[in-house]
Amino acid sequence: MIAQTLRSIAQRSRSLLLPHGSGCCRKLHTGLAVNFSKAYDYDGKTKVSIFNTETDLGLMITGYSQYGFRLNNDMVLIGPISVFPRSVLSWNVDTFEDINEESLSLFPTLDPKIDVLIIGIGDQSPTPTLSKRIVEFMKKYKINVEVLRTEQACATFNFLNAESRMVACALIPPLHLSYNENDILQTKLKQKELYETD
Repeated sequence: MIAQTLRSIAQRSRSLLLPHGSGCCRKLHTGLAVNFSKAYDYDGKTKVSIFNTETDLGLMITGYSQYGFRLNNDMVLIGPISVFPRSVLSWNVDTFEDINEESLSLFPTLDPKIDVLIIGIGDQSPTPTLSKRIVEFMKKYKINVEVLRTEQACATFNFLNAESRMVACALIPPLHLSYNENDILQTKLKQKELYETD
């Protein structure tokens, strides 16, 4: 796939400059084989880890829609949920207006006690009155709270969970989704893979 992408880039431009390990540059012309440097074949090579695909770090959120959420173990959950490092529960709220002491009563009772509670309220921006009400309730139990949009809440939960923090996340699916060109491209590539025959 990487080689195919490189070939397509080379075909679009007549010549492309690629840095070489010694500081000089080599021209890559279309139709020529690419000879890559072995600079990254040794210790210290750069590695990329995508946190939300590694199941040994615990549960993480890999996707969401208007209907629910997908976790890194390929489980799909419908509706509002509460996510913990190793488990998931359904959360009995419909909108952010339903978030109150009763709907938050689970989090102070957990043992071991959580350090941080991340609340994703859909695609609305949190209002100061909602945030203040939630923070004051959780402050009684010495639990830090972040009230965020669902997209930000998912990323924050994944990051804190990867750091092995005692974190919980309560999420409401967003009503509207925004997407960019990369999302469209990824969807087209997945569709092509699905319908591709040998």
